[in-house]
Amino acid sequence: MSKKNKIRRPKARLPKGMKDGEASEIRAMNAMLEKIRTVYELYGFEPLETPAFEYSDALGKFLPDQDRPNVGVFSFEDEDKQWLSLRYDMTAPLARYVALNYDRLPKPYRRYAAGSVWRNEKPGPGRFRQFTQFDADTVGTPVGASDAEMCMLMADVMEAVGIKRGDYVIRVNNRKILDGVMEANGLADDENAAKRLTVLRAIDKFDRLGLDGVVELLGQGRRDESGDITPGANLTDRQINSIVNFTGWGEAHSSSQSNFGYDEVTFANFEESVGTTEIGLEGIADLKTIASLCRSANYGEDRIQIDPSVVRGLEYYTGPVFEAEVTFDVKNDKGQVVQFGSVGGGGRYDGLVARFKGIEIPATGFSIGVSRLYTALQALDQLDDQTRGPVLVLVMDKERTADMQAMTFELRNAGIRTEMYVGGSGMRAQMKYADKRAAPCVIIQGSDEFAAGEVTIKDLVKGSEMSKEITDNKEWREGRPAQFAVKRDELIEAVLSVLKRHEA
Repeated sequence: MSKKNKIRRPKARLPKGMKDGEASEIRAMNAMLEKIRTVYELYGFEPLETPAFEYSDALGKFLPDQDRPNVGVFSFEDEDKQWLSLRYDMTAPLARYVALNYDRLPKPYRRYAAGSVWRNEKPGPGRFRQFTQFDADTVGTPVGASDAEMCMLMADVMEAVGIKRGDYVIRVNNRKILDGVMEANGLADDENAAKRLTVLRAIDKFDRLGLDGVVELLGQGRRDESGDITPGANLTDRQINSIVNFTGWGEAHSSSQSNFGYDEVTFANFEESVGTTEIGLEGIADLKTIASLCRSANYGEDRIQIDPSVVRGLEYYTGPVFEAEVTFDVKNDKGQVVQFGSVGGGGRYDGLVARFKGIEIPATGFSIGVSRLYTALQALDQLDDQTRGPVLVLVMDKERTADMQAMTFELRNAGIRTEMYVGGSGMRAQMKYADKRAAPCVIIQGSDEFAAGEVTIKDLVKGSEMSKEITDNKEWREGRPAQFAVKRDELIEAVLSVLKRHEA
């Protein structure tokens, strides 16, 4: 007799670099997003949705590797042999949208967008392959007021979600200044373009790798804990020292301790670093304009600071760059006390739309890392409590399910979030279910209550609080704390009273 073929079942497993979102987190996240959306709307930005994937050539040179379109991003070929890629940010799709609709859009065009983005990169603690960004961008405006406005917008968002002044700072720099530094170090010609990008990406990893790790990436390269090697920029020691000193990570001061601000000393240091390079001096002038506009609107150094260590890693930034940093201390995976770090950033990208139109269309924007901001609010205990479940109507007699359903709809029509138990279990299991659903109260109408024209309401929140004070089981059974009966036509008023009692 032959053996029966073994049934092959798929293994239930979560893909690396991905995470599931559960009800309480989703609701708290949505409440946070609504606060951000309110600020964006207050500033006059309009919503826009773009597809999850774009043609890979629309992302163009900003892919990590043009010849390998599935490296850095997730890509596939369609039936026409066209490469498509999941978006790695919300900005490249915006550039395509503006180019496609340029003639009918108002200029400047101001939009906000929230959605998932994907990175085909090695996952790690706190680093996911799918995450959410919430962006605001202004397209069709030169350097100046629009960049200053982005800095003010970021500061207002931080406070709107519950991060107090003093627990965050908006840090601002200009990529033109770093370009001037690299030009002064002989890295300006076309043959050094790839090397300059490697430098930018290395500096952008300072918060994660520290000074030693960045120096390795500026030099010969770096081997991580798993043995994987990231090629370096192969700069000379002189070039490395010049860049490290400019960004504020020399022996004299560390980035976590610096407070550069708007003082003239900072700009004098910038001028010394860029020398006579035209692009470097232009970047300094841009920063002075932004600083002046922010100060005139009463956004002081306690909220917005000039900081040369901010570079942002993406290649398409062409001018001012911004970063929102949460400054309170937390413990990292190794138990070390560190500053929480960045929760978002952005900058000016004057060349991105030009790839489609052939003319320069200046733009500036800011992106919030939603998961990072959510984690920061968790650490500050500033998330809205979204754990309360629905009122639960129990079904004591299956023959009267229709009556219970009618009661459920009555509660819903009164605006009360309500669920009728639709399982097949008895009273004890239904109460356990109510606990797991975090129901604030349950509605019971057995045969005795029905005959008397009443319903029984169990206030589970109050009952849980009282149970902590009652140690005798008999006292609990006889007292039946937080349980009361009302007339059937008083149900809505009674339930609303219970819910109001437990409002956060």
